[in-house]
Amino acid sequence: MASGNPALPPPSLALEAQDVWAGYNGSLALEAQDVWAGYNGYPALEGVTFNIETGCLGGLVGPNGSGKSTLLRVILGLHRPWRGEIRLFGSTERPRRRLGYTPQSEQVDWSFPVTVLDVVLMGRYGRLGLVRRPTKADREIAMGALESVRLADLAARRIGELSGGQQRRALVARALAQEADLLLLDEPLAGLDATSQHDLLALFEGLRQKGKTLIVATHDLSCVAADFDHAILLNRRVVAFGRPKEVFTEELLNATFERHLLLVRLGDRTYVGHD
Repeated sequence: MASGNPALPPPSLALEAQDVWAGYNGSLALEAQDVWAGYNGYPALEGVTFNIETGCLGGLVGPNGSGKSTLLRVILGLHRPWRGEIRLFGSTERPRRRLGYTPQSEQVDWSFPVTVLDVVLMGRYGRLGLVRRPTKADREIAMGALESVRLADLAARRIGELSGGQQRRALVARALAQEADLLLLDEPLAGLDATSQHDLLALFEGLRQKGKTLIVATHDLSCVAADFDHAILLNRRVVAFGRPKEVFTEELLNATFERHLLLVRLGDRTYVGHD
């Protein structure tokens, strides 16, 4: 850090939301404890603390510039925090083979001349031997990953020829081919039509049922409210975390999104927030 510690953030409006974790005796896939991080002396994350249970689907929710992508990079070990600690499956080490990551679609060069299978095989590179060539077993695992996202019939297609929803599913297949247990997905639902969004959410649910843990950065509060186990409201600091029905309140959403009006419906209740 270039200019000393930044000022401490104001207290969370939802400290009571942390009570949902009290007494939990199961395993934790992710523990973030007082994480501070930023760029050129300016904080992007301030005192971030939360836990995610193994085998759960967590939504990382916040406006643009709230630190969602920075937090994912810190979890991955790609960006070093100023202070604080990330523990994955109980360890401060980064279990590379257990981590899968899909970047925002805009960060991918879809014009690169590779097939869908080539993209998914990239998830096997960390497990290749000295020859560094995919084996028959690697190809079988990659095809199995494509089958799980319903893209096996497009394995030989150029990745740039796929629709936006199919491209995102291909990136998820790459993470599955890595045999990752924790999947970090940065805005996978952005720009998708309703059908593609539904298909991707169904895929997430299937992965969760198989014991995978997913953390999905998204602006879509209605999907998180309806389909996710946990919600983390982030605006540089954690405003609240817990079950969506407990943290998607008018006060907490206003604190997270500030001045951009949103309506979120959960069952027969409507919450006012911002985006």
